[in-house]
Amino acid sequence: MEFQIYRAKDVELIEGCKQQDRQAQKLLYDQYASKFYALCCRYIKDKMEAEDVLITAFTKILNRIDQYTGEGNFEGWMRKVVVNDALSYLRKHKNMYLETDISAADYEPDYDKLENQLEAEDLLKMIESLPTGYRIVFNLYAIEGYSHKEIGEQLGISENTSKSQLSRARAALQKCLMESEQKLVQTINDYEQPNGSTI
Repeated sequence: MEFQIYRAKDVELIEGCKQQDRQAQKLLYDQYASKFYALCCRYIKDKMEAEDVLITAFTKILNRIDQYTGEGNFEGWMRKVVVNDALSYLRKHKNMYLETDISAADYEPDYDKLENQLEAEDLLKMIESLPTGYRIVFNLYAIEGYSHKEIGEQLGISENTSKSQLSRARAALQKCLMESEQKLVQTINDYEQPNGSTI
């Protein structure tokens, strides 16, 4: 029932936007802007540049809304426009610095050794700290669900380079997670007195 209500609201908004209704356009922007801004920030570190990409993407969404046929998820359709604009921005500004070394492509870190004591926000900060090429491929593969073939086509790289970037991103994240866990253990140890009691 709840799903149908949201679906009806989206259909109403889409129809309003197709009719160039300013109020519908504003409502659509207000509903999705913060979510898509966060998406842009996962690809583009500079917050102002990420906001510029968001505005450009929303302009395209509103100008091309007639291309949405009603099949599939509307948010997914918009998300694809936003991701494509973020990648387009990065290509234009040559900010990707993708490496082509495949030596680590088959390495798969063992995440089972790590205890999951991190908040989602901490993990997103770790992803943001990755080198640009690693971050882009990780976002496209692990979060957006693109295949290595699709990533290669989007970024103009080989599938093997995409695999290598993902592997390196995962290894870098594993290192960050282990360091974070060690800091947590150290904090707990520092908190305890030598005789085992706490301060």
